[in-house]
Amino acid sequence: MNPRPKPTLTRRLLSYLITLVVLGFVVAVNRPMMAAANEAYREFTINRQSYKEKYGHWSRLHVPDSFRVNAIHAALLHTGKVLIIAGSGNNREAFEAGTFRTVLFDPATDKFTEVPTPTDVFCAGHTFLGNGNVLVAGGTKSYERLEKDITHAAGVMKLKNESPNGGPRTFRKGTILLSGDNTRYRTRADVTLQPAKAMKHGDQTMIHASEVEVWVDAEKAGDGPIVRKPAQYKVDGLTGDDQRNIYGLADKITREKQEYGGDKTAYEFDPRTERYVRVGDMVKHRWYPTLTEMPDGNVLAVSGLDEFGRLLPGDNERYLVDRRRWEATPGLKRQFPTYPAFHIMDDGRLFYSGSNSGYGSDKIGRTPGIWDLTNNSFTTTPGLRNPRMTETSSSVLLPPAQEQKVMIFGGGAIGESPVSTARTDIIDLNAAKPAYRPGPDLPKPVRYLNAVILPDDGVFTTGGSSGYRGGPYQGDARSDLFNSQIYRPRANRFEKAADSTVGRNYHSEAILLPDGRVITLGSDPLYDETGRNPGSFEKRIEVYSPPYLFKKGDRPVISSGPAEVSHGSVIHFPTPDAGRAVAARLIRPSAVTHVLDVDQRSVALPLLRRPHGVTLTFPKRDGVMPSGWYMLFLVDDRGVPSVGRWVRVR
Repeated sequence: MNPRPKPTLTRRLLSYLITLVVLGFVVAVNRPMMAAANEAYREFTINRQSYKEKYGHWSRLHVPDSFRVNAIHAALLHTGKVLIIAGSGNNREAFEAGTFRTVLFDPATDKFTEVPTPTDVFCAGHTFLGNGNVLVAGGTKSYERLEKDITHAAGVMKLKNESPNGGPRTFRKGTILLSGDNTRYRTRADVTLQPAKAMKHGDQTMIHASEVEVWVDAEKAGDGPIVRKPAQYKVDGLTGDDQRNIYGLADKITREKQEYGGDKTAYEFDPRTERYVRVGDMVKHRWYPTLTEMPDGNVLAVSGLDEFGRLLPGDNERYLVDRRRWEATPGLKRQFPTYPAFHIMDDGRLFYSGSNSGYGSDKIGRTPGIWDLTNNSFTTTPGLRNPRMTETSSSVLLPPAQEQKVMIFGGGAIGESPVSTARTDIIDLNAAKPAYRPGPDLPKPVRYLNAVILPDDGVFTTGGSSGYRGGPYQGDARSDLFNSQIYRPRANRFEKAADSTVGRNYHSEAILLPDGRVITLGSDPLYDETGRNPGSFEKRIEVYSPPYLFKKGDRPVISSGPAEVSHGSVIHFPTPDAGRAVAARLIRPSAVTHVLDVDQRSVALPLLRRPHGVTLTFPKRDGVMPSGWYMLFLVDDRGVPSVGRWVRVR
């Protein structure tokens, strides 16, 4: 038999091409089947007991349609319920309609309830008070207006009165001010202008003009009414001395972007009545402020945008808890970007980690340091790598709090930059000269990373995105990250955890629950999955169960014990598991927004085993264990925690 001739090169290439086309057709036709098979295999893998024991497990929470809100803020109350605050939820239509939302979620029953929300607390500040109430202050008075949407020139007008005679003068919304060429501008709101003050300076009496600010808009559309230099304006309709003494001043009137304007209302949310209780108004309007506890138990409000969208230049204020009112603190004037992250140190000073949420100077107030509130001194701390990439980063006082170590995670460049970092750095505040030192890198560069302290001293980190608000990053249309990991302080390394199934970036939260699980909610992506259309707020909620919940055997139990303890006390807590209890942790619940959480901390309690329980010693210093409600966990020799028992520290 004659051998078959060898196919020509052309014929072989044609055969390969046909084969590739056929294979491509087969793959295309069977793509849904292959995707289904891959998903089935993934479900099989993540639901195996061995996988859960090593990586933990995610589950999706059923949320009824009527309770699907835009979770901007979240806090765990000492009733065990999760307070979810939306306010207007970054939704202009809801803001203009006066539709503000708050809901409560009860993990014990999986039930949701609605809470009446009196004003727009969207992007307010919040922190826990010693009695367990949540102080919520500031919020939104006006929404931003983008340059492309502004048809009429606008600006902030300062009305001034140089006469001490007569009483307050009210100027109604729509009051007209005239420029030198009689261009007309109308005020947006009612304002009251006080008389000037006559003050004695030695033998002379000096008149100090009063002033009040208000937005004005040009009557005519277009660029004609734009004024780019400081100028004086006449108040239309005034006569006689009023015409001379009362006038307007504006630095500029333009069609530039108008930022969000802050509100000044404040509330204490009472977990017992599940209602907002109005307290005294803030001294300044604030949007994106940080509220942090002071050594005396009062609360300091720092930074934020005022009612005209301007960064408050270091004008901080104090909430007097016993009087339920605010007062100015001119002795604590210090400027920071919005939502600066503070951690209370054991001696009562505040450590500013450098983490923030962006608005403000690109130079002033971004350097980490220690703030002494007794004399307003600020000592910078060196060593932070990528120091200009702390915006949208997160920071945590590592467990246990007594070791005074703070870790900063990820972050991005200033503004809407697509650049982010995988950097973590750690600072030991007990050192003679505290300085950041390199920590282990995160798996990927990330902004908006949520970090949650677990009862076994791990720090669970989840969510975030590499790009701004989940947007483009290195050629990809979307950049949400689904990897999770647990940082182990003793080993100084990350351990892989199960991947989440829902992307979480801007406006997302994660909180430890009393049963040891972690609830995650929120996310406000800039774009949809294609990267071409506007994104929609993520209203699905996931719950992560750490590996310690899948270990064989029963969890330790705290049978009973006092509901209140004091600093320095030694208390016995009955438990049938005293023989295997190796640690006790007191964890303060979280109150989170914009990955800012000044409340959470884990305090180690020295433990002595007794025949029918354990004896725990509570720290003496308020700086280690601020007054308030905590979850008490017993951890056994397998690293498995009990269910948290609520204890109030007085």
